[in-house]
Amino acid sequence: MEVLRTPDHCFDQLVDYPFKPNYIDLNGIRMHYVDEGNADNGTVLLLHGEPTWSYLYRKMIPVYVDAGFRVIAPDLIGFGKSDKPDDPNYYTYALHEKWLSDLILNLDLKGINMFCQDWGGLLGLRVITKLGDRFDRVVASNTFLPTGALPTNEAFLKWRKFSLETEVFDIGRLISRATVTEISEQTLAAYDAPFPEEKYKAAARIFPSLVPIDTEDPAHLPNMKAWEVLMQWKKPFLTLFGDADPITKGGDRFMQGMIPGTKGHPHEIIEGGGHFIQEDHGVVLANKMIDFIQTTSV
Repeated sequence: MEVLRTPDHCFDQLVDYPFKPNYIDLNGIRMHYVDEGNADNGTVLLLHGEPTWSYLYRKMIPVYVDAGFRVIAPDLIGFGKSDKPDDPNYYTYALHEKWLSDLILNLDLKGINMFCQDWGGLLGLRVITKLGDRFDRVVASNTFLPTGALPTNEAFLKWRKFSLETEVFDIGRLISRATVTEISEQTLAAYDAPFPEEKYKAAARIFPSLVPIDTEDPAHLPNMKAWEVLMQWKKPFLTLFGDADPITKGGDRFMQGMIPGTKGHPHEIIEGGGHFIQEDHGVVLANKMIDFIQTTSV
């Protein structure tokens, strides 16, 4: 296995992403994260999914910073400016969870307000069940924590098959198909930037196959155990889902029925919100989360 590192020059032409890079070494693999603002009003942790990276949060980060928050936005291993092992079999759900937990522990993050979308939720919702004392609030958007015990969405199964079989995994175009607003060519190029060759896309291709779709999957039991904790989770928990995401549709209602911390909060289905809702309504999401933080106590 080779651990690939995207050359810095690939990121020279990024639009609207002025953030200084920060890195942490996790047993020989480098993870990148954005670290902006100060923690006067708390810390916001922004978790992206697949096949995006922290660039997805470029519209939201300044809103939190202006409101007095410290913002941490990591790139999952295999994405963005983080290192990219080229062996798809190296990546596991458990290892990604460990990498994210290690980042939180190494940075000694506390009082965390987490925003998670897509795989950011699959990982973040497991991490909070183990590091719960470090988290104050959760905002979940277009995400879920599947166990494999329920029937799998047909749209997701098609996506899973496509990710493994397509000859060219055109990441920018894939993202553009999962938004409602039109994405500029410069933005598409920014999503493609971490992946100068197909060999850099091992994580992006394998991620859909790491989602448990039956009870034999190795993630089934860990996610069942995580749900046992989530079903006792009483800290504030808000769902902000898009109305145009066929993959995670209904996940918000399920969480509202299972997680006590969701009770009494202003959950919303945001009109004109695709799967990558941060592209469609990033500033709106950030402001709604700030209001949620300011109007709830832990």
